[in-house]
Amino acid sequence: MLEKTSTFQKAIEAVEALDPEAQAILMDIIQKRLRQQQRDDLLKAVAEAREAYDKGEVRSGTVADLMAELDD
Repeated sequence: MLEKTSTFQKAIEAVEALDPEAQAILMDIIQKRLRQQQRDDLLKAVAEAREAYDKGEVRSGTVADLMAELDD
């Protein structure tokens, strides 16, 4: 954990050494990459859910059905 903290601190210091315009550009790049990662994660989850559905590993029903099953 100490190594990660040190690396993180070095990254912060490197960003702080940049001029404000470069910091803003870096922030924009990081935000775009994070949004893309979130989209990729969502697409992966959707693909996994579709695969489970295609394999018949997903059941459907009402909330009442679910509650009854949980009571069993």
